[in-house]
Amino acid sequence: MIPIESLLSEARLRIETLQAEVARLNQVNQLMNEQVRLLNLRFFGPKADKLSPNQMQLLLQEVSLTQPEVDREADRPEVEKRLVAKSKKPRAEHPGRERLPEHLERREEVIACPPQECKCAHCGAERPVIGYAVKETLMCKPAEFWVKVVKREKRGSHCLEEHGVVTAAAPAQIVPKGKLSNEFIIEVLASKYQQHLPIYRQCAWMEENHQIELSRKTLTHAVLAAGALLRPVVQEQARELLAGTYLQADETTLPCQTGERTGKNHKAYLWQYSRPKGPVVFDFRMGRGRAGPKEFLRTFKGILQCDGYGAYADLGAGIVYAGCMAHARRGFVEAARLAPQDPLPQEVLDRIGEIYAVEAAARAGKLSHQARQDLRQQKTVPLMGELKKRITGIRQESMPGTKLADACDYALGQWPRLEVFLHHGIAEVDNNWCEGAMRPLALGRKNWLHVGSAEAGPKVAAIASIVETCRRLEINLRDYLNDVLSKLASWSTTTSQVSALTPAAWKAARSA
Repeated sequence: MIPIESLLSEARLRIETLQAEVARLNQVNQLMNEQVRLLNLRFFGPKADKLSPNQMQLLLQEVSLTQPEVDREADRPEVEKRLVAKSKKPRAEHPGRERLPEHLERREEVIACPPQECKCAHCGAERPVIGYAVKETLMCKPAEFWVKVVKREKRGSHCLEEHGVVTAAAPAQIVPKGKLSNEFIIEVLASKYQQHLPIYRQCAWMEENHQIELSRKTLTHAVLAAGALLRPVVQEQARELLAGTYLQADETTLPCQTGERTGKNHKAYLWQYSRPKGPVVFDFRMGRGRAGPKEFLRTFKGILQCDGYGAYADLGAGIVYAGCMAHARRGFVEAARLAPQDPLPQEVLDRIGEIYAVEAAARAGKLSHQARQDLRQQKTVPLMGELKKRITGIRQESMPGTKLADACDYALGQWPRLEVFLHHGIAEVDNNWCEGAMRPLALGRKNWLHVGSAEAGPKVAAIASIVETCRRLEINLRDYLNDVLSKLASWSTTTSQVSALTPAAWKAARSA
Protein backbone atom coordinates (compact mmCIF):
# COMPACT_ATOMS: atom_id res chain seq x y z
CA MET A 1 0.00 0.00 0.00
CA ILE A 2 1.42 3.39 -1.09
CA PRO A 3 1.76 5.88 1.78
CA ILE A 4 -0.54 8.92 1.70
CA GLU A 5 2.44 11.26 2.09
CA SER A 6 3.95 9.90 -1.12
CA LEU A 7 0.70 10.34 -3.01
CA LEU A 8 0.35 13.91 -1.75
CA SER A 9 3.93 14.73 -2.72
CA GLU A 10 3.39 13.33 -6.20
CA ALA A 11 0.13 15.27 -6.55
CA ARG A 12 1.79 18.52 -5.47
CA LEU A 13 4.58 17.94 -8.00
CA ARG A 14 2.06 17.37 -10.78
CA ILE A 15 0.13 20.50 -9.78
CA GLU A 16 3.31 22.59 -9.88
CA THR A 17 4.20 21.14 -13.28
CA LEU A 18 0.73 21.92 -14.61
CA GLN A 19 0.85 25.44 -13.18
CA ALA A 20 4.20 26.07 -14.86
CA GLU A 21 2.82 24.74 -18.14
CA VAL A 22 -0.27 26.96 -17.83
CA ALA A 23 1.95 29.99 -17.20
CA ARG A 24 4.06 29.11 -20.24
CA LEU A 25 0.99 28.69 -22.43
CA ASN A 26 -0.44 31.99 -21.18
CA GLN A 27 2.81 33.68 -22.12
CA VAL A 28 2.78 32.08 -25.57
CA ASN A 29 -0.87 33.08 -25.99
CA GLN A 30 -0.12 36.67 -25.05
CA LEU A 31 2.77 36.87 -27.51
CA MET A 32 0.64 35.38 -30.30
CA ASN A 33 -2.18 37.82 -29.56
CA GLU A 34 0.30 40.69 -29.82
CA GLN A 35 1.51 39.42 -33.18
CA VAL A 36 -2.05 39.04 -34.50
CA ARG A 37 -2.97 42.53 -33.30
CA LEU A 38 0.13 44.04 -34.84
CA LEU A 39 -0.61 42.38 -38.18
CA ASN A 40 -4.22 43.56 -38.05
CA LEU A 41 -3.06 47.11 -37.42
CA ARG A 42 -0.54 46.98 -40.24
CA PHE A 43 -2.98 45.54 -42.77
CA PHE A 44 -6.23 47.21 -41.76
CA GLY A 45 -5.33 50.12 -39.52
CA PRO A 46 -5.01 53.71 -40.75
CA LYS A 47 -1.53 55.01 -41.47
CA ALA A 48 -2.12 58.16 -39.48
CA ASP A 49 -3.09 58.24 -35.81
CA LYS A 50 -6.82 58.69 -36.48
CA LEU A 51 -8.10 56.32 -33.80
CA SER A 52 -8.22 57.25 -30.17
CA PRO A 53 -6.75 54.88 -27.55
CA ASN A 54 -10.26 54.05 -26.33
CA GLN A 55 -11.38 53.11 -29.82
CA MET A 56 -8.29 51.01 -30.36
CA GLN A 57 -8.92 49.19 -27.10
CA LEU A 58 -12.44 48.26 -28.19
CA LEU A 59 -11.39 47.22 -31.67
CA LEU A 60 -8.54 45.06 -30.48
CA GLN A 61 -10.89 42.99 -28.36
CA GLU A 62 -11.80 41.35 -31.65
CA VAL A 63 -9.00 39.52 -33.41
CA SER A 64 -10.64 39.69 -36.84
CA LEU A 65 -10.58 43.40 -37.61
CA THR A 66 -11.88 44.46 -41.00
CA GLN A 67 -11.16 47.62 -42.98
CA PRO A 68 -14.80 48.90 -42.95
CA GLU A 69 -14.90 48.61 -39.15
CA VAL A 70 -11.68 50.58 -38.76
CA ASP A 71 -12.84 53.21 -41.24
CA ARG A 72 -16.17 53.64 -39.47
CA GLU A 73 -14.48 54.10 -36.13
CA ALA A 74 -11.90 56.51 -37.53
CA ASP A 75 -14.58 58.65 -39.19
CA ARG A 76 -16.79 59.03 -36.13
CA PRO A 77 -17.24 62.59 -34.77
CA GLU A 78 -14.78 63.57 -32.08
CA VAL A 79 -17.51 63.70 -29.42
CA GLU A 80 -18.15 60.01 -29.94
CA LYS A 81 -14.54 58.93 -29.62
CA ARG A 82 -14.60 58.98 -25.79
CA LEU A 83 -11.56 61.20 -25.67
CA VAL A 84 -10.62 63.23 -22.63
CA ALA A 85 -12.18 66.65 -23.08
CA LYS A 86 -9.63 69.11 -24.38
CA SER A 87 -9.99 72.79 -24.94
CA LYS A 88 -10.30 73.59 -28.63
CA LYS A 89 -8.38 76.43 -30.15
CA PRO A 90 -10.56 79.07 -31.77
CA ARG A 91 -10.70 78.60 -35.51
CA ALA A 92 -8.71 81.24 -37.33
CA GLU A 93 -10.50 83.32 -39.91
CA HIS A 94 -9.93 82.18 -43.47
CA PRO A 95 -7.65 84.67 -45.24
CA GLY A 96 -9.63 84.33 -48.44
CA ARG A 97 -8.71 82.93 -51.81
CA GLU A 98 -5.02 83.37 -52.63
CA ARG A 99 -4.26 85.42 -55.70
CA LEU A 100 -2.65 83.57 -58.58
CA PRO A 101 1.08 84.28 -59.10
CA GLU A 102 1.78 87.80 -60.33
CA HIS A 103 4.53 86.75 -62.75
CA LEU A 104 2.10 84.83 -64.96
CA GLU A 105 0.89 86.53 -68.13
CA ARG A 106 -2.69 87.84 -67.98
CA ARG A 107 -4.81 87.25 -71.09
CA GLU A 108 -8.16 88.98 -70.79
CA GLU A 109 -11.43 87.65 -72.13
CA VAL A 110 -14.45 89.97 -72.06
CA ILE A 111 -17.87 88.35 -71.90
CA ALA A 112 -20.55 90.76 -73.12
CA CYS A 113 -24.09 90.87 -71.83
CA PRO A 114 -26.78 89.41 -74.12
CA PRO A 115 -28.15 91.98 -76.67
CA GLN A 116 -31.58 92.07 -75.05
CA GLU A 117 -29.99 93.18 -71.77
CA CYS A 118 -27.85 95.94 -73.34
CA LYS A 119 -30.79 98.30 -73.74
CA CYS A 120 -33.06 99.74 -71.12
CA ALA A 121 -36.42 97.99 -71.10
CA HIS A 122 -38.14 101.28 -70.11
CA CYS A 123 -36.72 103.88 -72.54
CA GLY A 124 -34.79 101.72 -75.03
CA ALA A 125 -31.48 103.63 -74.55
CA GLU A 126 -28.11 101.86 -74.53
CA ARG A 127 -27.17 100.83 -71.02
CA PRO A 128 -23.63 102.07 -70.14
CA VAL A 129 -20.82 99.72 -69.10
CA ILE A 130 -20.01 100.58 -65.47
CA GLY A 131 -17.40 97.91 -64.76
CA TYR A 132 -16.62 94.21 -64.82
CA ALA A 133 -17.02 91.29 -62.47
CA VAL A 134 -13.45 89.99 -62.56
CA LYS A 135 -12.44 86.39 -61.92
CA GLU A 136 -9.02 84.85 -62.50
CA THR A 137 -8.58 81.19 -63.46
CA LEU A 138 -5.31 79.35 -63.96
CA MET A 139 -4.89 78.09 -67.52
CA CYS A 140 -2.36 75.72 -69.06
CA LYS A 141 -1.25 74.51 -72.45
CA PRO A 142 -0.21 70.89 -73.03
CA ALA A 143 3.49 70.23 -73.58
CA GLU A 144 4.79 71.26 -76.97
CA PHE A 145 7.26 69.29 -79.03
CA TRP A 146 9.14 70.48 -82.06
CA VAL A 147 12.19 69.51 -84.09
CA LYS A 148 15.19 71.77 -83.84
CA VAL A 149 17.17 71.84 -87.09
CA VAL A 150 20.82 72.66 -86.43
CA LYS A 151 22.76 73.81 -89.49
CA ARG A 152 26.52 73.81 -88.97
CA GLU A 153 28.18 76.09 -91.45
CA LYS A 154 30.77 74.54 -93.79
CA ARG A 155 33.37 76.62 -95.57
CA GLY A 156 35.59 75.56 -98.41
CA SER A 157 39.08 76.67 -99.40
CA HIS A 158 39.42 80.13 -100.96
CA CYS A 159 42.36 79.46 -103.20
CA LEU A 160 44.13 76.21 -102.26
CA GLU A 161 42.21 72.94 -102.32
CA GLU A 162 44.62 71.30 -99.88
CA HIS A 163 43.36 73.63 -97.16
CA GLY A 164 40.22 71.47 -97.07
CA VAL A 165 36.79 72.27 -95.60
CA VAL A 166 36.08 73.74 -92.16
CA THR A 167 32.83 73.08 -90.31
CA ALA A 168 31.40 74.81 -87.25
CA ALA A 169 31.73 72.80 -84.05
CA ALA A 170 28.73 70.75 -82.98
CA PRO A 171 27.09 71.76 -79.68
CA ALA A 172 27.79 69.44 -76.77
CA GLN A 173 25.16 66.76 -76.19
CA ILE A 174 24.45 64.36 -73.36
CA VAL A 175 24.26 61.60 -75.97
CA PRO A 176 26.82 62.52 -78.67
CA LYS A 177 25.28 62.49 -82.15
CA GLY A 178 21.95 61.48 -80.60
CA LYS A 179 18.56 62.61 -81.84
CA LEU A 180 17.37 63.78 -78.39
CA SER A 181 18.23 67.28 -77.17
CA ASN A 182 19.67 67.92 -73.71
CA GLU A 183 16.46 69.68 -72.67
CA PHE A 184 14.35 66.71 -73.72
CA ILE A 185 16.55 64.22 -71.83
CA ILE A 186 16.47 66.39 -68.71
CA GLU A 187 12.68 66.55 -68.90
CA VAL A 188 12.49 62.75 -69.09
CA LEU A 189 14.94 62.45 -66.19
CA ALA A 190 12.99 64.90 -64.03
CA SER A 191 9.70 63.18 -64.82
CA LYS A 192 11.13 59.84 -63.72
CA TYR A 193 13.03 60.86 -60.59
CA GLN A 194 10.95 63.82 -59.42
CA GLN A 195 7.43 62.83 -60.47
CA HIS A 196 8.21 59.08 -60.32
CA LEU A 197 6.87 58.51 -63.85
CA PRO A 198 8.54 55.42 -65.35
CA ILE A 199 9.96 55.49 -68.87
CA TYR A 200 7.34 53.20 -70.39
CA ARG A 201 4.53 55.49 -69.24
CA GLN A 202 6.29 58.51 -70.70
CA CYS A 203 6.65 56.67 -74.03
CA ALA A 204 2.96 55.75 -74.00
CA TRP A 205 1.92 59.32 -73.15
CA MET A 206 3.97 60.86 -75.97
CA GLU A 207 2.64 58.37 -78.49
CA GLU A 208 -0.97 58.76 -77.40
CA ASN A 209 -1.05 62.56 -77.12
CA HIS A 210 1.58 63.71 -79.62
CA GLN A 211 2.02 60.78 -82.00
CA ILE A 212 5.73 60.58 -81.16
CA GLU A 213 7.11 57.07 -81.13
CA LEU A 214 10.29 56.61 -79.08
CA SER A 215 11.57 53.29 -77.87
CA ARG A 216 11.95 52.67 -74.16
CA LYS A 217 15.54 51.61 -74.78
CA THR A 218 16.39 54.96 -76.40
CA LEU A 219 15.06 57.00 -73.48
CA THR A 220 16.63 54.71 -70.87
CA HIS A 221 20.00 54.95 -72.59
CA ALA A 222 19.75 58.75 -72.66
CA VAL A 223 18.86 59.02 -68.96
CA LEU A 224 21.71 56.69 -67.96
CA ALA A 225 24.09 58.76 -70.13
CA ALA A 226 23.13 61.77 -68.00
CA GLY A 227 23.75 59.68 -64.89
CA ALA A 228 27.22 58.74 -66.13
CA LEU A 229 28.07 62.43 -66.65
CA LEU A 230 26.88 63.28 -63.12
CA ARG A 231 29.00 60.63 -61.40
CA PRO A 232 32.16 62.81 -61.13
CA VAL A 233 30.04 65.60 -59.60
CA VAL A 234 28.62 63.23 -57.00
CA GLN A 235 32.10 61.86 -56.25
CA GLU A 236 33.29 65.39 -55.60
CA GLN A 237 30.21 65.98 -53.46
CA ALA A 238 31.10 62.85 -51.48
CA ARG A 239 34.61 64.21 -50.86
CA GLU A 240 33.10 67.43 -49.52
CA LEU A 241 30.72 65.43 -47.34
CA LEU A 242 33.46 63.20 -45.90
CA ALA A 243 35.62 66.25 -45.12
CA GLY A 244 33.04 67.30 -42.52
CA THR A 245 32.67 66.04 -38.96
CA TYR A 246 29.05 64.88 -38.95
CA LEU A 247 27.15 62.45 -41.17
CA GLN A 248 23.84 60.62 -41.15
CA ALA A 249 23.51 57.22 -42.83
CA ASP A 250 20.75 54.83 -43.81
CA GLU A 251 20.08 52.21 -46.47
CA THR A 252 17.18 50.96 -48.58
CA THR A 253 16.60 48.17 -51.06
CA LEU A 254 16.78 48.65 -54.81
CA PRO A 255 15.75 45.59 -56.86
CA CYS A 256 18.21 44.96 -59.67
CA GLN A 257 18.01 42.73 -62.74
CA THR A 258 20.97 40.41 -63.27
CA GLY A 259 21.83 37.77 -65.81
CA GLU A 260 22.44 35.26 -63.05
CA ARG A 261 18.80 35.09 -61.95
CA THR A 262 15.76 34.87 -64.18
CA GLY A 263 12.24 35.63 -63.04
CA LYS A 264 13.41 37.29 -59.84
CA ASN A 265 15.32 40.48 -59.11
CA HIS A 266 18.46 40.62 -57.04
CA LYS A 267 18.07 42.66 -53.85
CA ALA A 268 20.62 45.45 -54.21
CA TYR A 269 20.94 48.43 -51.85
CA LEU A 270 21.32 52.17 -51.97
CA TRP A 271 23.29 53.45 -48.98
CA GLN A 272 22.62 57.09 -48.24
CA TYR A 273 25.07 59.47 -46.57
CA SER A 274 24.03 63.04 -45.95
CA ARG A 275 24.20 66.08 -43.73
CA PRO A 276 21.04 67.84 -42.48
CA LYS A 277 20.15 70.72 -44.81
CA GLY A 278 23.19 69.72 -46.86
CA PRO A 279 24.33 67.43 -49.67
CA VAL A 280 23.11 63.86 -50.13
CA VAL A 281 25.12 61.01 -51.66
CA PHE A 282 23.67 57.61 -52.58
CA ASP A 283 26.10 54.71 -52.90
CA PHE A 284 24.92 51.70 -54.92
CA ARG A 285 25.91 48.26 -53.62
CA MET A 286 24.81 44.78 -54.58
CA GLY A 287 24.61 43.73 -50.93
CA ARG A 288 23.93 44.96 -47.41
CA GLY A 289 27.23 43.90 -45.88
CA ARG A 290 29.69 46.02 -43.94
CA ALA A 291 32.07 46.27 -46.90
CA GLY A 292 29.94 49.03 -48.48
CA PRO A 293 29.94 51.60 -45.65
CA LYS A 294 33.47 50.63 -44.63
CA GLU A 295 34.81 51.49 -48.08
CA PHE A 296 32.78 54.67 -48.42
CA LEU A 297 33.68 55.97 -44.93
CA ARG A 298 37.34 54.90 -44.91
CA THR A 299 38.54 58.54 -44.70
CA PHE A 300 35.78 59.88 -42.46
CA LYS A 301 36.51 61.10 -38.94
CA GLY A 302 33.63 62.39 -36.88
CA ILE A 303 30.07 61.60 -35.77
CA LEU A 304 28.11 59.00 -37.73
CA GLN A 305 24.40 58.89 -36.88
CA CYS A 306 22.52 55.77 -37.88
CA ASP A 307 20.14 53.09 -36.64
CA GLY A 308 21.18 49.95 -34.77
CA TYR A 309 22.03 47.87 -37.85
CA GLY A 310 25.25 45.94 -37.17
CA ALA A 311 26.91 46.83 -40.49
CA TYR A 312 27.53 50.35 -39.18
CA ALA A 313 29.69 49.10 -36.30
CA ASP A 314 33.51 48.93 -36.33
CA LEU A 315 33.96 50.98 -39.49
CA GLY A 316 37.28 52.41 -38.41
CA ALA A 317 39.00 54.50 -35.81
CA GLY A 318 37.93 58.09 -35.39
CA ILE A 319 34.20 57.48 -35.86
CA VAL A 320 31.81 58.34 -33.02
CA TYR A 321 28.49 56.50 -33.38
CA ALA A 322 25.31 58.40 -32.57
CA GLY A 323 21.94 56.67 -32.21
CA CYS A 324 18.50 57.64 -33.46
CA MET A 325 15.82 58.55 -30.94
CA ALA A 326 13.10 58.07 -33.57
CA HIS A 327 14.08 54.40 -33.97
CA ALA A 328 14.03 53.92 -30.19
CA ARG A 329 10.65 55.63 -29.98
CA ARG A 330 9.15 53.49 -32.73
CA GLY A 331 9.06 50.33 -30.61
CA PHE A 332 7.08 52.07 -27.86
CA VAL A 333 4.65 53.44 -30.44
CA GLU A 334 3.90 49.89 -31.60
CA ALA A 335 3.61 48.70 -28.00
CA ALA A 336 1.11 51.49 -27.28
CA ARG A 337 -0.93 50.58 -30.35
CA LEU A 338 -1.00 46.91 -29.34
CA ALA A 339 -2.01 47.57 -25.75
CA PRO A 340 -3.66 51.01 -25.51
CA GLN A 341 -4.93 50.17 -22.03
CA ASP A 342 -1.34 49.79 -20.77
CA PRO A 343 -0.07 53.17 -19.45
CA LEU A 344 3.63 52.23 -19.55
CA PRO A 345 4.34 52.69 -23.31
CA GLN A 346 2.50 55.99 -23.33
CA GLU A 347 4.50 57.13 -20.31
CA VAL A 348 7.74 56.52 -22.20
CA LEU A 349 6.37 58.33 -25.26
CA ASP A 350 5.43 61.33 -23.13
CA ARG A 351 8.95 61.47 -21.69
CA ILE A 352 10.48 61.29 -25.17
CA GLY A 353 8.08 64.06 -26.20
CA GLU A 354 9.64 66.31 -23.53
CA ILE A 355 13.05 65.75 -25.15
CA TYR A 356 11.68 66.66 -28.56
CA ALA A 357 10.10 69.78 -27.06
CA VAL A 358 13.59 71.00 -26.13
CA GLU A 359 14.73 70.36 -29.71
CA ALA A 360 11.74 72.28 -31.05
CA ALA A 361 12.62 75.23 -28.82
CA ALA A 362 16.20 75.17 -30.14
CA ARG A 363 14.95 75.20 -33.73
CA ALA A 364 12.48 78.00 -33.03
CA GLY A 365 15.25 80.05 -31.48
CA LYS A 366 17.62 79.30 -34.39
CA LEU A 367 20.34 78.48 -31.90
CA SER A 368 23.94 77.91 -32.92
CA HIS A 369 25.49 74.48 -32.38
CA GLN A 370 27.17 75.61 -29.17
CA ALA A 371 24.01 77.25 -27.84
CA ARG A 372 22.02 74.11 -28.64
CA GLN A 373 24.57 71.99 -26.81
CA ASP A 374 24.34 74.26 -23.76
CA LEU A 375 20.53 74.04 -23.82
CA ARG A 376 20.69 70.24 -23.99
CA GLN A 377 23.10 70.09 -21.06
CA GLN A 378 20.76 72.22 -19.02
CA LYS A 379 17.41 70.63 -19.91
CA THR A 380 17.83 67.38 -21.87
CA VAL A 381 20.49 65.64 -19.74
CA PRO A 382 18.15 65.34 -16.70
CA LEU A 383 15.30 64.18 -18.96
CA MET A 384 17.49 61.48 -20.52
CA GLY A 385 18.59 60.28 -17.08
CA GLU A 386 15.01 59.91 -15.91
CA LEU A 387 14.02 58.25 -19.16
CA LYS A 388 16.73 55.61 -18.90
CA LYS A 389 15.81 54.92 -15.28
CA ARG A 390 12.13 54.50 -16.17
CA ILE A 391 12.80 52.26 -19.20
CA THR A 392 15.01 50.04 -17.03
CA GLY A 393 12.22 49.71 -14.47
CA ILE A 394 9.61 48.94 -17.13
CA ARG A 395 11.86 46.27 -18.63
CA GLN A 396 12.09 44.52 -15.28
CA GLU A 397 8.29 44.47 -15.06
CA SER A 398 7.71 43.30 -18.65
CA MET A 399 7.44 39.71 -19.81
CA PRO A 400 10.29 38.72 -22.17
CA GLY A 401 9.37 38.55 -25.83
CA THR A 402 6.59 41.14 -25.72
CA LYS A 403 6.70 44.21 -27.91
CA LEU A 404 7.20 46.43 -24.86
CA ALA A 405 10.14 44.32 -23.66
CA ASP A 406 11.68 44.39 -27.13
CA ALA A 407 11.33 48.19 -27.26
CA CYS A 408 13.05 48.51 -23.89
CA ASP A 409 15.85 46.15 -24.93
CA TYR A 410 16.50 48.11 -28.13
CA ALA A 411 16.52 51.47 -26.35
CA LEU A 412 18.81 50.30 -23.54
CA GLY A 413 21.12 48.53 -26.01
CA GLN A 414 21.46 51.77 -27.98
CA TRP A 415 21.67 54.04 -24.95
CA PRO A 416 25.37 55.03 -25.17
CA ARG A 417 24.73 56.08 -28.80
CA LEU A 418 21.48 57.82 -27.91
CA GLU A 419 23.35 60.09 -25.48
CA VAL A 420 25.94 61.26 -28.03
CA PHE A 421 23.79 64.16 -29.26
CA LEU A 422 23.86 65.63 -25.73
CA HIS A 423 27.57 66.42 -26.04
CA HIS A 424 27.69 67.56 -29.68
CA GLY A 425 25.55 70.50 -30.71
CA ILE A 426 26.02 69.71 -34.40
CA ALA A 427 24.27 66.32 -34.04
CA GLU A 428 20.52 65.89 -34.34
CA VAL A 429 18.39 63.95 -31.88
CA ASP A 430 17.35 61.48 -34.60
CA ASN A 431 18.05 60.33 -38.13
CA ASN A 432 14.86 61.76 -39.64
CA TRP A 433 16.65 64.00 -42.14
CA CYS A 434 18.27 60.93 -43.62
CA GLU A 435 15.08 58.89 -43.64
CA GLY A 436 13.18 61.76 -45.24
CA ALA A 437 15.55 61.65 -48.21
CA MET A 438 14.58 57.99 -48.73
CA ARG A 439 10.87 58.65 -49.22
CA PRO A 440 11.03 59.99 -52.81
CA LEU A 441 13.17 57.02 -53.75
CA ALA A 442 10.68 54.61 -52.21
CA LEU A 443 7.84 56.24 -54.17
CA GLY A 444 9.78 55.98 -57.40
CA ARG A 445 10.71 52.37 -56.76
CA LYS A 446 7.04 51.43 -56.60
CA ASN A 447 6.57 52.81 -60.09
CA TRP A 448 9.71 51.87 -62.01
CA LEU A 449 10.14 48.63 -60.02
CA HIS A 450 13.83 47.89 -60.56
CA VAL A 451 17.19 48.86 -62.02
CA GLY A 452 18.03 47.20 -65.33
CA SER A 453 21.55 46.03 -64.47
CA ALA A 454 24.33 46.25 -61.91
CA GLU A 455 26.18 48.65 -64.24
CA ALA A 456 23.18 51.01 -64.24
CA GLY A 457 23.05 51.12 -60.42
CA PRO A 458 25.83 53.71 -59.85
CA LYS A 459 24.33 55.96 -62.54
CA VAL A 460 20.90 55.80 -60.91
CA ALA A 461 22.55 56.53 -57.56
CA ALA A 462 24.24 59.61 -59.06
CA ILE A 463 20.93 60.93 -60.41
CA ALA A 464 19.16 60.29 -57.10
CA SER A 465 21.96 62.11 -55.25
CA ILE A 466 21.64 65.22 -57.42
CA VAL A 467 17.82 65.22 -57.35
CA GLU A 468 17.66 64.96 -53.55
CA THR A 469 20.45 67.49 -52.99
CA CYS A 470 18.72 70.01 -55.25
CA ARG A 471 15.49 69.46 -53.31
CA ARG A 472 17.20 70.09 -49.99
CA LEU A 473 19.06 73.16 -51.20
CA GLU A 474 15.93 74.51 -52.93
CA ILE A 475 17.55 74.49 -56.38
CA ASN A 476 15.45 74.19 -59.52
CA LEU A 477 16.52 70.81 -60.89
CA ARG A 478 15.96 71.64 -64.56
CA ASP A 479 17.94 74.89 -64.34
CA TYR A 480 20.82 73.11 -62.65
CA LEU A 481 20.95 70.18 -65.06
CA ASN A 482 20.60 72.35 -68.16
CA ASP A 483 23.63 74.32 -67.09
CA VAL A 484 25.79 71.55 -65.65
CA LEU A 485 25.20 68.68 -68.07
CA SER A 486 26.09 70.75 -71.12
CA LYS A 487 29.40 71.66 -69.48
CA LEU A 488 30.11 68.09 -68.43
CA ALA A 489 29.42 66.88 -71.96
CA SER A 490 31.90 69.33 -73.48
CA TRP A 491 34.68 69.41 -70.88
CA SER A 492 37.53 67.03 -70.33
CA THR A 493 36.69 67.52 -66.68
CA THR A 494 39.27 68.00 -63.94
CA THR A 495 38.74 67.99 -60.20
CA SER A 496 38.89 71.78 -59.98
CA GLN A 497 36.25 72.12 -62.68
CA VAL A 498 33.94 69.51 -61.19
CA SER A 499 34.15 71.01 -57.71
CA ALA A 500 32.50 74.14 -59.09
CA LEU A 501 29.56 72.12 -60.43
CA THR A 502 28.28 70.50 -57.22
CA PRO A 503 24.80 71.82 -56.33
CA ALA A 504 26.13 73.68 -53.28
CA ALA A 505 28.92 75.38 -55.23
CA TRP A 506 26.61 76.08 -58.18
CA LYS A 507 24.05 77.73 -55.90
CA ALA A 508 26.73 79.78 -54.15
CA ALA A 509 28.08 81.01 -57.50
CA ARG A 510 24.58 81.94 -58.64
CA SER A 511 23.89 83.81 -55.40
CA ALA A 512 27.20 85.69 -55.69
